[in-house]
Amino acid sequence: MQTQELTRGFADPVFAAQGVFRAAMWALSRPGRPQELPTDLVPPAPLSPEAAALALTLCDYETPVFLDAALAADRAVSDFLRFHTGAPIVAQPGEARFAFIANPLNILDFSEFSLGSPDFPDASVTLILQVAGFVDRGFTLEGPGIKGRIGFGAAPLPEHFAARMAANRALFPRGVDLLLAGAGQVIGLPRSVAVQEG
Repeated sequence: MQTQELTRGFADPVFAAQGVFRAAMWALSRPGRPQELPTDLVPPAPLSPEAAALALTLCDYETPVFLDAALAADRAVSDFLRFHTGAPIVAQPGEARFAFIANPLNILDFSEFSLGSPDFPDASVTLILQVAGFVDRGFTLEGPGIKGRIGFGAAPLPEHFAARMAANRALFPRGVDLLLAGAGQVIGLPRSVAVQEG
């Protein structure tokens, strides 16, 4: 019974995927603003329910997936993702279209992932970071989709997060996009957003 619970997908795949996709798109078009991401998924740990919901919605057999060390250590996680999405799990971060990070504190440098090219900037990766929750302080965001400036914060985040995001933005239109997922919500940080400390 427990194995069935851990390996099941969406109870209503069409309805659930539509809701998760809508939340992800709103998150990326309105950076820094939490979007509700309710889910009743119970994926194998350490994959979070929110990250699992994004995976089942955004990934398919044409989207190679990279798992950080914490997620790759448990075969049940890759089995869950393969079964429900058909996505190939790749060992090299540069080959992935989506990368799932259970421990943002140990995330690889963004340059290790696909950053796209001037002709095909959309060939870059989307990083999905699992976080415990969000606050409206710690960083300031501005850019497309933001009126003026807004406060933003999440935990955990990698060291020198603002500097990493600044270097990423300098590559525009190349660069990575981030989806931070946790506590029933998702926040988007596209490559176009400016992140400053304070």
